[in-house]
Amino acid sequence: MSPRQRFPRTTAFFDVDTQRDFMVPSGALYVRGARAVSGNIRRLVAYAAERRLRIFASTDAHVPGDPEMQRFPPHCMLGTAGQRKIAGTVLRDRAIVPFGPALDARGIAEALQHQQVIIEKQSYDVFDNPSTAALLRASGAKHFVVFGVATDFCVRAAVLGLLKEGYKVTVVCDAIRGIVPEDTARALDEMRGAGARFTTTDRVL
Repeated sequence: MSPRQRFPRTTAFFDVDTQRDFMVPSGALYVRGARAVSGNIRRLVAYAAERRLRIFASTDAHVPGDPEMQRFPPHCMLGTAGQRKIAGTVLRDRAIVPFGPALDARGIAEALQHQQVIIEKQSYDVFDNPSTAALLRASGAKHFVVFGVATDFCVRAAVLGLLKEGYKVTVVCDAIRGIVPEDTARALDEMRGAGARFTTTDRVL
């Protein structure tokens, strides 16, 4: 049996884009293999919820004309069924931070009263939401456990952004999936080279 990973209270979980358009085979931009890791993703969210660990989550919230629409078909359009997160990844105790002007100190404090903070974005990178960096700093988290999709796009951007901000990052390798195999391999190497560590769901649990 693998040794269990032990996390201090300054650990937060980071759920990247586990939305129906990516995670469900009928979704507008299904990531091949995402359904196979959805069970592990739900287990990780349940683990964090039970232990009252903070869960940040990013979600695409696209509108017509977003730059991603030039490369990919419409997906995760704001307010659609495909934009919703999959079952088992949403807590009742949650706040949603829309893409838009940065939250002020009061708005950040109000969002962090909730265990889960869902950050909407309109590009690959969750740090493009003007509130992201300040929310993470104010949370007191020092270490992030990252999982979700897609490895070669939004997971990569989140991990590299977290490392750039000075956080420790652990990526759950059996709770992520990429789109293009070659790009996914390069993204994993890049994250590892930047300082990310890798683990498995069983080790976390």
